[in-house]
Amino acid sequence: MKELQPALHSAVTIMTPLLFAATGGLFCELAGMLNIALEGLLLIGAFFSAAAYHYTGSLAASLAASLAASLALSFLLASSALKLRSNVFIAGLAANFLAGGLTVVLSRYLFNTRGVLALAGIPSLPPFNIPLIKNIPVMGALLSGHSFYVYLSWILLLAARLVLLKTPFGLRLRACGKHAGALDSLGLKPETYRFAAFLVSGFCCGIGGSFLSLNLGAFVPNMSSGKGWIALVLIFLGGRKPAGLFAAAFVFGLAEAFSNYTQGRLNIPADFILAIPYLFTLFAMIAVSVYAKRKRRVS
Repeated sequence: MKELQPALHSAVTIMTPLLFAATGGLFCELAGMLNIALEGLLLIGAFFSAAAYHYTGSLAASLAASLAASLALSFLLASSALKLRSNVFIAGLAANFLAGGLTVVLSRYLFNTRGVLALAGIPSLPPFNIPLIKNIPVMGALLSGHSFYVYLSWILLLAARLVLLKTPFGLRLRACGKHAGALDSLGLKPETYRFAAFLVSGFCCGIGGSFLSLNLGAFVPNMSSGKGWIALVLIFLGGRKPAGLFAAAFVFGLAEAFSNYTQGRLNIPADFILAIPYLFTLFAMIAVSVYAKRKRRVS
């Protein structure tokens, strides 16, 4: 049991940036606009978070810079897709390439390095231990001892559920994906709600990017390393519902925690061990697709 608890604790940490990105991506998906730029939004947020901390030494300024950068890129993406009528998938890919290239160029220009930008003197994110719960086996590892970013990701997902299901804005946003004509008949513009969805995804990814760099204490080129793409998969694995999204993110976190735990312990090539989370995601997506197809045949 004691060996299991560190893995559970690690899984919760691993799922945090995925949860931020997937929560933002869920708004776009329900609005009928799949946002494939989550990867770039995470990456640019991580870079500006690290850069702001380097110059100011302030965690608050670091988070603010991350939010501003990610929101700016999401605004550019939304303007391109909704105002200029460009293809949303091509615009999303362009945003990912822009984030990857821009972070390298700015890192070279501002810090004279194309490699790791270490944040000297950055304090580790303080954990919050919940009284009574922290000493309970398993539950303590899951719910206690995490940084405020972890709890913020849960709060944002809960807030997203309330907004999407319990507010007029959420109802209209979901109508954009299924019955956009109904909004038009009411004199409402679907593009307005889709634009808002892109900005929400930028906001969530900005926080997720900040977590990536501050939790590591450094910025590493391409440190998002596929998390934005995984977040897209989690949206569909979770049935496009907040509760399902949380469960899918946690299962992926467990898979990656298991991958980290087994390195050096099993006589298996390291490359295969590192691929375990992504193989699991691939097989899970295939299984869900097959299940959905069979369900449609039965109905």
